[in-house]
Amino acid sequence: MRILLIEDDIEAAAYLVKALRESGHMADHATNGLDGYAMAREGKYDILIVDRMLPKLDGLSLIGGLREQKVETPVMILSALGQVDDRVKGLRAGGDDYLTKPYAFSELLARIEVLARRQRPTDTEPTLYRVGTLELDRLAHKLTRAGQEIPLQPREFRLIEYLMKHAGQVVTRTMLLENVWDYHFDPQTNVIDVHVSRLRAKIDRGQDTPCLHTIRGAGYMIRDGVR
Repeated sequence: MRILLIEDDIEAAAYLVKALRESGHMADHATNGLDGYAMAREGKYDILIVDRMLPKLDGLSLIGGLREQKVETPVMILSALGQVDDRVKGLRAGGDDYLTKPYAFSELLARIEVLARRQRPTDTEPTLYRVGTLELDRLAHKLTRAGQEIPLQPREFRLIEYLMKHAGQVVTRTMLLENVWDYHFDPQTNVIDVHVSRLRAKIDRGQDTPCLHTIRGAGYMIRDGVR
């Protein structure tokens, strides 16, 4: 997921951004409400995490402004203000969930994953991809092969989702960098090779025919029935 954190506490934000990235998500950070509002209006994020007490533009005004502009990105509100009235105001302002500080990162992660699942794919995108015995349920966030569930890390899920969306087509390194890692430059690392290798081990090990193929000099392809 692409996540925008709008938080003026630099130390707390650095910890949360690091934890989100280690969990396989893309995370950006804005230190005040005005910058966060401008970034959120671009519409490129899957989830917004918004502190209530922000400089330049407070969190509730930020959320209300986004909703007035028809920006429907799910919002998780983080705040030290935890009374019932505070939570009600946050939700009525347009927040989708409200978590009181201090919080456990595992709970925050679980909540934003729930918010993401509520965002149904557009009508033009199927909710289920199949390639041979490999099946990806985008709504259930589950991958199976021959009926056996394959556990995936968040980045692995994004990778297989993109590959299966383009099944039978060559997917280049640049396409993966831009659409799975959100990089618009080549970091000159083997990060793609490492993730593809791990994914291949999970989906092809012990199978009669592989699904994930390396196309030498071009990229990768998901296809079925070819050795």
